[in-house]
Amino acid sequence: MTAYTPEGLPDRIQHYIDGEFVDSIDGDTFEVLNPVTNETYVHAAAGKKADVERAVAAARRAFTEGPWPRMLPRERSRVLHRIADLVESRDQRLAELESFDSGLPITQALGQARRAAENFRFFADLIVAQADDAFKVPGKQMNYVNRKPIGVAGLITPWNTPFMLESWKLGPALATGNTVVLKPAEFTPLSASLWAGIFEEAGLPKGVFNLVNGLGEDAGDALVKHPDVPLISFTGESSTGQLIFGNAAPYLKGLSMELGGKSPAVVFADADLDVAIDACIFGVFSLNGERCTAGSRILVQREVYDEFVERYAAQAKRVKVGHPHDPETEVGALVHPEHYDKVMSYVELGKTEGRLVAGGGRPEGFPTGNYVAPTVFADVAPDARIFQEEIFGPVVAITPFDTEEEALALANDTKYGLAAYIWTNDLKRAHNFAQSVEAGMVWLNSNNVRDLRTPFGGVKASGLGHEGGYRSIDFYTDQQSVHITLGAPHNPTFGKA
Repeated sequence: MTAYTPEGLPDRIQHYIDGEFVDSIDGDTFEVLNPVTNETYVHAAAGKKADVERAVAAARRAFTEGPWPRMLPRERSRVLHRIADLVESRDQRLAELESFDSGLPITQALGQARRAAENFRFFADLIVAQADDAFKVPGKQMNYVNRKPIGVAGLITPWNTPFMLESWKLGPALATGNTVVLKPAEFTPLSASLWAGIFEEAGLPKGVFNLVNGLGEDAGDALVKHPDVPLISFTGESSTGQLIFGNAAPYLKGLSMELGGKSPAVVFADADLDVAIDACIFGVFSLNGERCTAGSRILVQREVYDEFVERYAAQAKRVKVGHPHDPETEVGALVHPEHYDKVMSYVELGKTEGRLVAGGGRPEGFPTGNYVAPTVFADVAPDARIFQEEIFGPVVAITPFDTEEEALALANDTKYGLAAYIWTNDLKRAHNFAQSVEAGMVWLNSNNVRDLRTPFGGVKASGLGHEGGYRSIDFYTDQQSVHITLGAPHNPTFGKA
């Protein structure tokens, strides 16, 4: 099957500021590549400090003078539901563009588009149901909490599942009455450009949503350092998160950062191996392995280790690599040649650090493009770089363990702590292990099934803060305590005559 180009691609990608599509003030652009061919298919406006300042000024004006922050929650909820309806109605087109731009398999991109609609619907419902605390002392005092939107939220999103992850930030930021400036990843700006039309059609007021494309070191850096942007929500690499942390510190900004991961999948001898193998295949090879919660370290108890490795490797070899637009494709093309080179460097390194049992290079039939065969290394030592470092591709390391104590030590033996997956039929072990593993999210005998009401985030180098459900409401609002005296005021008298 030959490379596919969707119809109706834009001839250029612009910023969207104060209700208008605009070029960069200096006219600069950057190339956007097709991951299947690595050819430039469009140029996008390259935002700089001046463009960010223009966008922030528009968002600030919409916050201080516009209707959005002062609308009733039910009124904002109606707009968010219309947004969700529009996203749902355009899911096929969104998936087509997302798959083309990012290299994700079309069937998985379609799921992400539908999830984006659900994110808006969830927060549309949540703000109407929001109940804040009130504390009463009858006849004496009443205290209640008043939530207020904070201002301009700076949203910096990654290139893996970009449209869905943009919705994960846009939904709660807008629901709570803030205005936003979105800086999408430079590798995948195509689907982000669709938000403007969706928001306009849904009735979002002018200036509430603004979008600035550009490189992280230019547009992203300017957004983080802008004094009129009190909130930054970032998803991306831990090293970039450290830079943002330092650059935001002088302004004491609110930060929510979901960072890298090297999540363990722990398979005990009493686990259902059929189910565990399926889950561990999906957990690292879905979304091309470009997922923060990938179970990229598989720890297997010695009694079933050889059987697990043999069966896992055989199944990995059957995973269908193909063009992103092919509905049968399970692993598509990695997002960009820079990332492809990084992943392939880890594949070569892995050949010196473990036993290669599947993959290990470019798959047959794909001489060009960013294709990596699903790659499995067994017998990987805990100090190996492929055990310790985030690869963010279809590459997995398998390591044996003997005891539960050893499994826990191995699981916790990285700087990351985003997710963990535990496979065992011992109920007591499952819960005790979950409480001891250093991870923000744990799945017991299940694989990355998310309830949007629960907190999402990691510990250690995997994140700062949590979002999801009421945690998102907390992040995007100020909580003001109001105190009322119902009886005689309790005032100690100073300076009494």
